[in-house]
Amino acid sequence: MNAKATASSGETSRVQAPRPIALVTGASAGIGREFAMFLAENGHDLVLVARREDRLVELKKTVGERFGARAMVIAEDLSHAAAPRRIADTVRASGLEIDVLVNNAGYAVKGNFLEADWATHADFIAVMTTSWIHLTHLFVPAMVRRGHGRVLNVSSLASLAPEPAGSLYAPAKCMMTSASRALRLDLLGTGVHVTALCPGFTYTEFHDVLGVREEMKKLPKYMWQEARPVVEAGWRGVERNDPVVVPGAFNKFAAFWCRVLPYALTSRMIPKAVSERATSAPLSTSKKVDPSR
Repeated sequence: MNAKATASSGETSRVQAPRPIALVTGASAGIGREFAMFLAENGHDLVLVARREDRLVELKKTVGERFGARAMVIAEDLSHAAAPRRIADTVRASGLEIDVLVNNAGYAVKGNFLEADWATHADFIAVMTTSWIHLTHLFVPAMVRRGHGRVLNVSSLASLAPEPAGSLYAPAKCMMTSASRALRLDLLGTGVHVTALCPGFTYTEFHDVLGVREEMKKLPKYMWQEARPVVEAGWRGVERNDPVVVPGAFNKFAAFWCRVLPYALTSRMIPKAVSERATSAPLSTSKKVDPSR
């Protein structure tokens, strides 16, 4: 799918100043949408990226009416190798400079590794690994030249915990967390901050789209967070240039024990609902999900 940008030239000129501009991927739902709302409320204009253009247009209207924020909508599928370049070209053609990059787009593939065909895995790997790294490579150099920028990579508590059977989600998030740490070190002293945000279970439509809401209901409520506290913790962390942010008391507790206890022990502590999810329902009964959280 080619990029579709919905912003008139008059809108573009007003987007440029004086508000800083944040680009949020996976902005159509969940944590991505909450980041867009939070940033608009706190003085940012937006570039909204996801596949579902109708939702982005609705979000654009909402942030404009509530917060006076201007927004550009770019409908893109980040599983396409050329998508990051198309996004960057669209942004630059509009004369915009990105001050904040929120790499949030992501999803999970249901079922065991061998139940999915390679095309499904290839799309997943593109969205979860190469697309966000490519976007970062495209937008960070200008941040460095200006001496200021924020890159917030929405990873997962799964990147700090044992992997459930059959899933590439935790390995992909491990790469995001590790790469964020490395990039942060690379950019120290430039004015560009990089943080990996590692939330645990969050109330979004993520598990509904995956088709595992009933399994997730088996988890106790203390394991869950609303999206807004997750977003606020992430923003505080990237402002401080923290390498990793784990929001929520339970998640901090879990991350600590995963760090200090042997893998053989922590791997037995994966909640049953999560291990059941990894092996439930063949992928052949699933549809491709939107790459947003």
